[in-house]
Amino acid sequence: MNTPLPVVLAGARGHGRWHVENIRRLQKQGLVRLAGVCELTPLTQEELGDLGTPEQSADFGALLDSTGARIAVICTPIPTHTDLALMAAERGVHLLLEKPPAPSYAEFRRMADGVAAAGVVCQIGFQSLGSHALAAIRELIDQGAIGRLVGLGGAGAWVRDEDYFRRAPWAGKRRLNGVDVIDGALTNPLAHAVATALALGGSTRAEDVTNIETELLRANAIESDDTSCVRITTAQGHPVTVAATLCAEEPDEPYVLVHGSTGRITFWYKQDRVLLQRAGHGPEESDHGRTDLLENLVAHLTTGAALLVPPDETGAFMKVVEAIRTSPDPAPLPDTAWHRIPDENRRVVPGIDGLVAAAADTLSLYSELGAPWALTAEHLSNEVSTR
Repeated sequence: MNTPLPVVLAGARGHGRWHVENIRRLQKQGLVRLAGVCELTPLTQEELGDLGTPEQSADFGALLDSTGARIAVICTPIPTHTDLALMAAERGVHLLLEKPPAPSYAEFRRMADGVAAAGVVCQIGFQSLGSHALAAIRELIDQGAIGRLVGLGGAGAWVRDEDYFRRAPWAGKRRLNGVDVIDGALTNPLAHAVATALALGGSTRAEDVTNIETELLRANAIESDDTSCVRITTAQGHPVTVAATLCAEEPDEPYVLVHGSTGRITFWYKQDRVLLQRAGHGPEESDHGRTDLLENLVAHLTTGAALLVPPDETGAFMKVVEAIRTSPDPAPLPDTAWHRIPDENRRVVPGIDGLVAAAADTLSLYSELGAPWALTAEHLSNEVSTR
């Protein structure tokens, strides 16, 4: 029986609560032990429950030293990721680093190169890339089930109220105190749509991306985009277009659409659900399991299992983050293009649900679909060559 690996969690509230519960699950299985929690305000015994009494401190480095951690889970504000990851790496501590891994490509490279030089492993927290559906979809593509691969679309129509953008000082910001944050719809809440579409097209590494077009807009009074789309030209020749909004009329499950010459595959990545539609056959739906990324990291360290999401497999995603970072600031939507729902304290862009779906369906940008606010917004479209 292996000894449970000691884990330190940095950032245990907000999204970090999900990691607390996941560590609780794995601790019950004897795979890990929560050795330390790095938070400005310590977790209460009620929050910890049956996790025992891990050491708690706001000093991440000291906590890693005193606990003898083997793994650090980092779920802190985006601009802190690189420094904290390197702090762990130089101590020989392996990493699960929450997505997006960094706010710029330069910071990403500093992190990835530093981790590699330290000889530790790093798993990037794109949980959807642990879905067993990815292998099943790739097999369908390889078998020619949908003919020749034509391109991939991604769609995310989500709802976030105005308080969401006030949940932390960095929320909804492109920069904070002169430091990149890049907390936009495509780079944070719906980043999985981008990363999953790239993965299904076999375009995960930085060199797989040759050109990126962005259209970034906002209905909310924020710096970053809440309604945006991106089209990625890949070295493999499969365009990837992802459209996202946090101002949907009705929230829906995000999905990736794989376009073939004789069919299509829809993947609802949060549900691990796949729909195959092809010529000469009825629709075929299937549900798939998922490998948890922290569990996979433990298996990698204890049994040599292949790591599912090493940093270099997110290089293409980080090229998209960089294109968004260097794009003109998101254009504010005209007042006529959105309205508030007072009871829900949120802003809605009428018609955006259909536009998001149409972008994934046709691999088109909002402006190409004739969205009036996209056609009139100044400096909206931006194109970046990554060669």
